Amino acid sequence: MLSDAVRIELADELDVAERDRVGIEPLIARHLDIDVVDAYEIQLINIRRKLDNGAKVVGHKVGLSSLAMQQMMGVDEPDYGHLLADMQVFEDVPVETSRYLIPRVEVEVGFILGADLPGADCTEADVLAATVAYAPSIELIDSRIKDWQIGLADTISDNASSAGFVLGAARVAPKDIDIKAIDAVLTRNGEVIAEGRSDAVLGDPVIAVAWLARKVASFGVRLKAGDIVLPGSCTRAIDARAGDSFHAEFAGLGSVRLQFK
Repeated sequence: MLSDAVRIELADELDVAERDRVGIEPLIARHLDIDVVDAYEIQLINIRRKLDNGAKVVGHKVGLSSLAMQQMMGVDEPDYGHLLADMQVFEDVPVETSRYLIPRVEVEVGFILGADLPGADCTEADVLAATVAYAPSIELIDSRIKDWQIGLADTISDNASSAGFVLGAARVAPKDIDIKAIDAVLTRNGEVIAEGRSDAVLGDPVIAVAWLARKVASFGVRLKAGDIVLPGSCTRAIDARAGDSFHAEFAGLGSVRLQFK
């Protein structure tokens, strides 16, 4: 494990990289002994700094929720990051591409919690009972690590490579749709560029949210009423360029769009 001083040093590097939009060398290439605990602590250092400066946590995201991504990273569980209020972008306001390093988009079924979730003992049934609605969403991901050359500790330290999110207008109650069978189609500038289904996320996105509630509990965090949870992508990540217009259509769940300028 890394010393507290080194954790702070690496958090500083990631903070500057995000501010200046200049990627840094992978942490795992420079600190061979960095582990998952180090990485979450580095993430939390920067989240606490942002909270001290007035930021507000509005939810969490789950990453590495597909088997393919876990195999690529050599892990057997997902990871997570924080969603902050100032990370939310909107369908009718084009995003400034220059705010990011190498932005990408992912298609997700968002969860909106209407009640607090239990912590270490959270079950899938608890998630379904607490979820007031599903919403169509696109997550905007980015890496403060140069050229997306990331290992597990890199992405966790970097807030699970999260950078923004947008929710579509539709809200559907869990009882009104099968969360495991939502087909999603993503177009970029009118051309279909990715397709997937909600069960690409651990076979059932509800499993990802329950895992998240248990995982964050070990860091003294709870998922609360009003939180937004992004459980993982239905499709592969797609590069976003200035001028791109994305539209994600979810069967039975409506749509969401995101424009870049």
